[in-house]
Amino acid sequence: MRDLGVGFNYLLKGQRWVARHGKQYGFGLVPGLITLVLYVAALVSLALWGEDFVAWATPFADDWSSPWLGLFRGFLTVVLFALGLLLAVLTFTAVTLLIGQPFYENLSEKVDRDVSPDGTAPESGLPLWRELWISGRDSLRVLMRAALWGILLFACGFIPVAGQTAVPVIGFFVTGFFLTEELTSVALQRRGVDLRERLTLLRSRKTLVWGFGTPLALAFVIPLVAVFLMPGAVAGATLMARDLAGEETAEETAEDGDHPVTATVRTART
Repeated sequence: MRDLGVGFNYLLKGQRWVARHGKQYGFGLVPGLITLVLYVAALVSLALWGEDFVAWATPFADDWSSPWLGLFRGFLTVVLFALGLLLAVLTFTAVTLLIGQPFYENLSEKVDRDVSPDGTAPESGLPLWRELWISGRDSLRVLMRAALWGILLFACGFIPVAGQTAVPVIGFFVTGFFLTEELTSVALQRRGVDLRERLTLLRSRKTLVWGFGTPLALAFVIPLVAVFLMPGAVAGATLMARDLAGEETAEETAEDGDHPVTATVRTART
């Protein structure tokens, strides 16, 4: 359970890092703002024309008498909008990271250099187009997994009692896991860790992932909050990626210099 606190601490450290580096924070806001505008436009369109879409998709109900026709299509319209909102929350990070790949790549590298004992950052050595291709491909795979989970949890939401209590909680933990995967992918991809290896790493430290991603998932329910937290989330995920990869920070190295026993314990752990 200690990892829950460690994961949450990485989230706070990331927010503190961008607070100290205003220029990086400003650049990091741009992709989130672009994604927010696109998602708001999509959700507004769904709210305006969702009822028309449901009517088009259910011609078999045209002859139903009142009030059953209105209740049936009204229910489906609400379900459609709720599903769209859920998918927006699940996919917001992936789309923002894809749009902002160059921004967040630069931010992540600066975090690595800032906390690395030797002031260096891992580099993939790949051209930008190749990195974008890998990022887009992996994001699509993760989105497919997230969408399947979203549909399953949405269906389970109709189970009496459990659907209104346990399922939403499970949903936030699942969302937190996928958010963390997307955010750590920026730093881990530079280290040559592919999607399958990333998922294995994250599954081996689930409580660490939940401690970082679940509070973020709760905050990301409000898209505007997600925009302002995204740069710090990328910074915090970079710090977490160093932990998952067994890399020390300059702060830990300094502590080890004062406490040799700590270094021995960390070496045994990794």
